[in-house]
Amino acid sequence: MNITVVGTGYVGLVAGACFAETGSQVVCADVDQKKIDGLKQNILPIYEPGLDSLVERNQAQGRLVFTTDVAAAVKSAEVVFIAVGTPPDEDGSADLSYVLAVAETIGKHQSRELVVVTKSTVPVGTAAKVHAAVAKHAKLPFHVVSNPEFLKEGAAVDDFLKPDRVVLGVDSDNARSVMAELYSPFVRTGKPIIFMDVPSAEMTKYAANAMLATRISFMNEIANLCEKVGANVDLVRKGIGSDGRIGPSFLFPGPGYGGSCFPKDVKALLHTSEDQGAPMLVLRAVEDANDRQKQRLFEKLHSVLGASLKGSRIAVWGLAFKAQTDDMRESPALTLIESLLAAGASVTGHDPAAMHEAERRLGTKIHYAKTNYDALDGADALVVVTDWNEYRFPDFARIKAALSKPIVIDGRNLYDPAKMAQFGFTYRSIGRGSE
Repeated sequence: MNITVVGTGYVGLVAGACFAETGSQVVCADVDQKKIDGLKQNILPIYEPGLDSLVERNQAQGRLVFTTDVAAAVKSAEVVFIAVGTPPDEDGSADLSYVLAVAETIGKHQSRELVVVTKSTVPVGTAAKVHAAVAKHAKLPFHVVSNPEFLKEGAAVDDFLKPDRVVLGVDSDNARSVMAELYSPFVRTGKPIIFMDVPSAEMTKYAANAMLATRISFMNEIANLCEKVGANVDLVRKGIGSDGRIGPSFLFPGPGYGGSCFPKDVKALLHTSEDQGAPMLVLRAVEDANDRQKQRLFEKLHSVLGASLKGSRIAVWGLAFKAQTDDMRESPALTLIESLLAAGASVTGHDPAAMHEAERRLGTKIHYAKTNYDALDGADALVVVTDWNEYRFPDFARIKAALSKPIVIDGRNLYDPAKMAQFGFTYRSIGRGSE
């Protein structure tokens, strides 16, 4: 099948490479000449485990092509995926200008009956707007499909190739048939393709991310209460996660959620609910709780160092919002760093993948260490923000020797409090007893 994916960001690039891996001819189009030039040389604009080899292999075998000629890419396609950005406006609503611009281009340049798929995360009602934008110029039949993505950064390739489910919002038998054929290689193990009406598919994406964000904020609030009453959130998490009605996923407390999806999607769903006169009070509380949680690491550090934060040196392990990605959008590390700088502290950061992104965002505001241990030299405290594997079992004697003060703030509960006490650290974590 001839597929065109417009947009080579996180979603578009993963989708294009994975469709090519199953034998389809895929053209990935983007107006960013620098990005396309890099992709032609197998230089990826994002860090995602396994994606580089997928791109390189399918380019070499001629199944994956990158271009800036969006019009030509549309002309060659049987299915066009719209995977451009939908950044939030100031009011939290999703900016659909890029999506609708692509839709108009599709209408102008389609050369056959076409299936147009919205892959970008878009609010309910977007498919109807896409249909109208294509129809302005279309002279041939076309069908609009909603196909939300459910990719976890750091595991996106596996998530796409081996999905839990494929959600497809369709309004015609033609679109249903084409999409069933396209996704059949990915569901050979029996995972479902769930067909539904288009608005329901659009809502499903937002509802899923809102539910996951809710679980995170709920556990963070439970963790904060555990600290007050002397309970251990790790044990509470195991206790409730063993309940089949709840399950263990997304119950780890931490410094708050970030990234490209949860913050943006929660805001967009809140905006839609308020616009429709059906405010979501629970979800508003989820967002407020997350904003507060992002301050917790600074508060814990301040409770230990107090006024001596001014002029102090703080080491930060982890700059990306989660492990296995270089994405720093809405990262708790940014909130922490901003608070530390405002308090008069200096910061040295380390991250296995996000150093270039950190330099792009922060410039000379902080110092950058080549290794996680280099970040410690002379620092007054270490704050662990991201749970990268290489931070999980460090040399604690080396940490203590490098720090000027034996203070560790653990935002991911990676370390055993009893062991840290044996080493002589002043140690703070999330929700594990009173501190």
